[in-house]
Amino acid sequence: MCDTKNTLNYNFEARHMIEALRSGVPSRAVGACFSEARPQIMREISGQLEQICENQKSGGKIISGKYGEGKTHLLNTIFNLAGADNMVVSYVSLSKETPMDKLYLFYQKVIQNTYLPKRQQPGFMHEIEKISANSPVASEMQVYAARELETDKLYYLLRSYLNTEDSDEKFILQADLEGDFIANTALKKIYRRIFNQPAKFKVNFTKTRHCADYFRFMSHLFLQLGYHGWVILVDETELMGRLGKKARLNAYRNMADFLLPERCPEATFTYFALSASYSEDVIEGKHDYENLAEVFPDQPEPIRTVLNLLSDADQLQPLTRQEINEVLLRIQEFHGQAYDWTPSLSADTLARSTQSGGYLLRTKIRAAIEFLDQLYQYGKAGKTVINELGEETFEEEIPSLEDF
Repeated sequence: MCDTKNTLNYNFEARHMIEALRSGVPSRAVGACFSEARPQIMREISGQLEQICENQKSGGKIISGKYGEGKTHLLNTIFNLAGADNMVVSYVSLSKETPMDKLYLFYQKVIQNTYLPKRQQPGFMHEIEKISANSPVASEMQVYAARELETDKLYYLLRSYLNTEDSDEKFILQADLEGDFIANTALKKIYRRIFNQPAKFKVNFTKTRHCADYFRFMSHLFLQLGYHGWVILVDETELMGRLGKKARLNAYRNMADFLLPERCPEATFTYFALSASYSEDVIEGKHDYENLAEVFPDQPEPIRTVLNLLSDADQLQPLTRQEINEVLLRIQEFHGQAYDWTPSLSADTLARSTQSGGYLLRTKIRAAIEFLDQLYQYGKAGKTVINELGEETFEEEIPSLEDF
């Protein structure tokens, strides 16, 4: 939760908050300080995070909503909640560089944007660098990599990483853990040099087929390092709609590894933010159920289940008038802190100031901030006038500034 009583960074933090809201760009700071709206879904999300922490229960959820109605803000709120629960958090937006149909590229971006609790910058490799070859964590991870994954590549890679004294080899092996995958032959060569024995893969690793091993490996590693779980936040999920027919179906198949509990990595929960129009525009508009029957007639699952989840995703409901008023009063509070003044406006006055902002929540917020800006700079906005005590009065004819 945001601490607005920290006088040391008081004005700076409030100013940052107002400028972030004015720009319309969601941020983690805004997510921390504006988390009270939509109490029902927040209770549900808090319960899901609690299940991860207590029982390592995995799963996923699709957050559907209209443009500008707070999907990204909700993801930022989840980011802060998960971090407060001592969970590792990854935050990515789908794009050409982060495609859901190519899991190895998706993994690379996820790892690059992974945050440890209470860290402002991504990165966790320094935690891996602290693991010694004979530590309990190293022993557990080697046993897990050898027995629990589809391939045993990560067993040989981790063992080599922990035992090599060659800085170049260590860099290459660490880069592999970050998604820049080393060739099997190169890994076998390094392993032979260190241990003077061959690495006998039970299954030859290919990044297009076995990348899920890396997600499972990392989720287990985070638990061994003492964290309570792993939350993956995926924004702009609707960009899957731009993929070709087969690529889009493959993207749905990959989503199953993060939505269906029986397929998810342990203690991992993934939230996908999706446009409310996706089902109509893509699933129905591009005939995805028919495409599935055509392309994968003998293997419809788990793609069909994911399509059902996408089609039936609950949509974020618009904030109620009371919830909007609470947000606007909070914005008034921050505006006063940011610019060292004391506005004292009613919720009705602030609500009226947003009527020119249209129906989108973010544009309503911008309109309210512009209204407060005018009152702060000129003492008036429309028919609303602020007196010396910051209290509002109304006049049909607004007097000149000299009268104040």
